[in-house]
Amino acid sequence: MSDQENTAYRVLARKYRPATFEDLIGQAPMVQTLTNAFKLGRIAQAYMLTGVRGVGKTTTARILARALNYEVPAAEGRDAIHAPTIDMPELGVHCTPIIESRHVDVIEMDAASHTSINDIREIIEASRYKPASARYKVYIIDEVHMLSTAAFNGLLKTLEEPPAHVKFIFATTEIRKVPVTVLSRCQRFDLRRIDADTMISYLKNIAGQEDVSIAEDALRLLARASEGSARDALSLMDQAIAHGAVKGSGEIGEEDLRDMLGLADRARIIDLFELVMSGKIAEALAEFNEQYNSGADPMAVLSDMAEFCHLLTRLKAAPDVADQGALSPREKERGAELSARLSMRVLSSTWQILLRGLQEVAQAPKPLAAADMVLVRLAYAADLPSPDEALKQLKGQAGTSSGQGAAAAAGSGASQGASPGASKGAASLQASRTMPVTTSGGAHLRAVAAAPRHEAEPASASSEPMQQPAPELLRDELPQPQSLADIAALASEKRDLPLKFAVERYMRPVRFEIGRIEVAIISGAPAGITGDLGKKLSEWTGRRWMVSVVQAEGAATLQQQAEAEQAKKLAEVRSHPLVAAALEVFPGARIVEVIDRDINHKDSNEQD
Repeated sequence: MSDQENTAYRVLARKYRPATFEDLIGQAPMVQTLTNAFKLGRIAQAYMLTGVRGVGKTTTARILARALNYEVPAAEGRDAIHAPTIDMPELGVHCTPIIESRHVDVIEMDAASHTSINDIREIIEASRYKPASARYKVYIIDEVHMLSTAAFNGLLKTLEEPPAHVKFIFATTEIRKVPVTVLSRCQRFDLRRIDADTMISYLKNIAGQEDVSIAEDALRLLARASEGSARDALSLMDQAIAHGAVKGSGEIGEEDLRDMLGLADRARIIDLFELVMSGKIAEALAEFNEQYNSGADPMAVLSDMAEFCHLLTRLKAAPDVADQGALSPREKERGAELSARLSMRVLSSTWQILLRGLQEVAQAPKPLAAADMVLVRLAYAADLPSPDEALKQLKGQAGTSSGQGAAAAAGSGASQGASPGASKGAASLQASRTMPVTTSGGAHLRAVAAAPRHEAEPASASSEPMQQPAPELLRDELPQPQSLADIAALASEKRDLPLKFAVERYMRPVRFEIGRIEVAIISGAPAGITGDLGKKLSEWTGRRWMVSVVQAEGAATLQQQAEAEQAKKLAEVRSHPLVAAALEVFPGARIVEVIDRDINHKDSNEQD
């Protein structure tokens, strides 16, 4: 049986599993902290190891258990070691059983299959007894976040005050699922992803030990595909060795790995990206079809394009990132070239389209057809002019007569049905607001109607002339509103937004005089609004105001007036030649809102 075990093949991830802290790669901060803690004798009762898959959580737990129980008898030329230590130059008394996960005092438990309180109860009962042979009884609980709530609660007391001979080491990939009460009782270490350069050196070293020749580009591709996981990198390398070469002969190239992983050639991905960004949709579809016939998966192609778009964006924002990561010289060169040619706006929209396209391809019954449509959409969006360029083109086509039409279409008066004096206030409600008109192609166009502001008119909802107050009652330094619109503007100036909202939405003007207001109230108005309005007006204007509610229809509210005026402006702007031309150029576009702008419109021909 032992001979069979010795001759059985061991995968690289197990064969090269680190046995000491010096063998761990990419985890220098954790190793430094533990080294200092062991030297100072500040050894915690519980450790929490977290990180993504394959970065060495369980391996670190075993190494830590070995360090806690490290013991070497005295021999010729060396002293005995009978204390916890990080430095383990040789195998100690307990090292081999701990590494092979068969030591009686180092208990490993998979929380995914031992989730109940009964499993934790067994640990609590067994922890009372001293270790059989080692210095500490160590409990390694993997995927600890899988424990039930009752199991976590049952562990809390023992975890906070364990016996002196007991240590806990937890490992998890879902640290957010671990209760805070457990985390607060542990020393937490976040194991990092292994960076590309470190991973390439690590894989190159293992390839040398395995007597396998792997090209530099192939190692770079392995490092990128592993996403910082050492176990994933070694598993892929194991597969690549079986796929691409026989031990001792030949070289595993990048092409071998791409065939194995179903990836397209990186250079061809860049070619495809450049064709799409150039708007050459026919050539782009032909290139994509050739990659598909060569075995490339549509999802993988779009994913690689999104990754390259992300690289270009990073190069655009921070050129120094070209020296980081597993990038080939060719990728750096072409990436720098394309990032200089493409604007940040184009790269951002391309990223959004590719992300949405990946979802569509994943859900589509025919991924190839869905990917084709994503490429068409990208080429179409890339070929569209920018908003500024589109406006300049449309203005050039429309000519001077269109400019005159714009002024005529936008220069509308106050809406019908609005009470006199309310037009100025209603217009002020629409000032300083702009909304984009979005096309299906991804471009954006802002439609702004230039219209002169309406002149304020004397306010009176009745047929009787407004009575002018005596000159001695006027106070020039205080405001004297002439309409409900003026009152709403005054409330906004005084930062009384609830009052402004109530005046605009719930009050229909019936009669307005200085010091006296008659209104009709719409249902839903706040209680006591008229009394509050009179009190605030008296305070703001320095004169007494009477606000009374009458049983009359009254004019439209300020909000209704504003909505009617806006609807009228939208209808007028739609018929404007310049806007009509824009709607034809950008199918699917719509006008959301029109704002007023002060202009002194005069045609250049008239000036001449």
